[in-house]
Amino acid sequence: MSAPSTHAVDLVVIGAGTGMAAALAAHEVGLSTLIVEKSEYVGGSTARSGGAFWIPGNPVLASEQPEDTTEVAATYLASVVADTAPRERGAAFLDHGSATVEMLSRTTPMKFMWAPGYSDYHPELPGGSAVGRTCECKPFDAAQLGSERPRLRPGLMEAPLPMPVTGADYKWLNLLTRVPRKAVWRVAKALSIGVGGLALKREYVAGGQALAAGLFAGVVRAGIPVWTDSPMIRLLSDEGRVTGVVVRRNGVETVVQARKGVVLAAGGFDHDMEMRHKFQSEQLIDGISLGATTNTGDAIKIGQELGAGLASMDQSWWFPAVAAVPGDSPSVLLAERSLPGSFIVDSSGRRFINEAVDYMSFGQRVLERERAGDSVGEMWLVFDQKYRNSYVMAGGLFPRQPLPQKWYDEGIAVAADDPRDLALRMGVDESRFVDTFDSFNAAAEVGVDHAYGRGGSAYDRYYGDPTATPNPNLRALQRKSLYAVRVVLSDLGTCGGLRADDRARVLREDGSVIDGLYAIGNSAANAFGATYPGAGATIGQGLVYGYIAALAAAGRLPAKAAP
Repeated sequence: MSAPSTHAVDLVVIGAGTGMAAALAAHEVGLSTLIVEKSEYVGGSTARSGGAFWIPGNPVLASEQPEDTTEVAATYLASVVADTAPRERGAAFLDHGSATVEMLSRTTPMKFMWAPGYSDYHPELPGGSAVGRTCECKPFDAAQLGSERPRLRPGLMEAPLPMPVTGADYKWLNLLTRVPRKAVWRVAKALSIGVGGLALKREYVAGGQALAAGLFAGVVRAGIPVWTDSPMIRLLSDEGRVTGVVVRRNGVETVVQARKGVVLAAGGFDHDMEMRHKFQSEQLIDGISLGATTNTGDAIKIGQELGAGLASMDQSWWFPAVAAVPGDSPSVLLAERSLPGSFIVDSSGRRFINEAVDYMSFGQRVLERERAGDSVGEMWLVFDQKYRNSYVMAGGLFPRQPLPQKWYDEGIAVAADDPRDLALRMGVDESRFVDTFDSFNAAAEVGVDHAYGRGGSAYDRYYGDPTATPNPNLRALQRKSLYAVRVVLSDLGTCGGLRADDRARVLREDGSVIDGLYAIGNSAANAFGATYPGAGATIGQGLVYGYIAALAAAGRLPAKAAP
């Protein structure tokens, strides 16, 4: 039997999502770097996401909101995170956020923009921002990847037209029939970029595709090798220090020595149901996470073999979604939950939440009830024909477009001509549902949701309909031509993982450092604990902690990162 082949570099990055930021930062400071990726694709869950990033105080924001300093953001993180994560983790994130975005601007072809009005998820808390701190990559020409283009992970939803839709566009495209003057020019602009780009042999993409493609383009330009189809088998260590990694490449075990360390950026345990049932909920359904399908907790398990501690394992970036037809993925529900003329009920036929709340908080509320012995059971999004005629739904159904027949065939959708019949078709208590229907309509008529406060937050209103007054999130439903679609608790990925410090170093159970081992993104425990501060916080911390890990490995991290 032949001995395994051996390679040597300064830094090995396991995972080609936001781990690419770590590789770019390491390369810029002179470290030889290798990216090792389990799947056949580059981009990770980032390529499947909306692509936004939440990094307060970055140069794009500073030029638009000079008074919104990192000190203000620190107040917000202190209020929203509280004691659910070590405070120094959030402090290091803020300390290095601006430098991270500056590094990405130098090392990639990407250009960034602010999404004005995309509120923080808890803007009413001290330091919160109603105008938001979310940024994203401008439409990016994926053709710049050249021969590497086929290795970019496909997006979650493929657009039917060559039209790069940014997150900033999505809000208004969803309201095309309601506020056409604001939406039409965005459609025209996106179409002109997409179609015009094709004429110039350019392929403009947006969202997570743009960010992943931009990072990958920087990696290609830097000459950083990316081994795909190369799962990590184990870490190598010597006297307590990580010295390398063994990967399976082309069916052969390959040893890669890492002189400066190994960065674990391989995502969470999204698709390992044994782990999910153990740490989160036995009610979670296999195959409905929106995270990359190869995210099975490998980095977390292998880190544990070296004694690494765990934290926040009960947490995910929860995301309610339309139940999946067998063989398909769930369909995202983002703006849909906030739009007037709709509400959500549990298996008893009652509302149980402010439907417009941020998606992580939505999932936490569902699980809180389960742990209290009061499971929500099946959830249903209820709406009327006016709603269906007015808004985009599930990321791909245009206004007036019928719900897919397969949804009805699989029991995912039901329709009826009155509330009582709709309750029967959903399988919920008729009297309770009719009472819920009537009380919701009464609240909508006056524009105040006394039960759950829907529309009371700037975040709620961001995805509302400004033509609905006095509350953009509320409208009474008509009593005819009613629909309901079954909602499940999906997620954008898990966010519990290896304990790490403010230098991204992995910690043992006793709090001591495992030298040479770093963890970022969803392989590490959420730097924000049990909270989601704003749109793009998951990608934001992956990028920033990638930068931190690279500089720490290189011995170039400023002392202020460890106050």
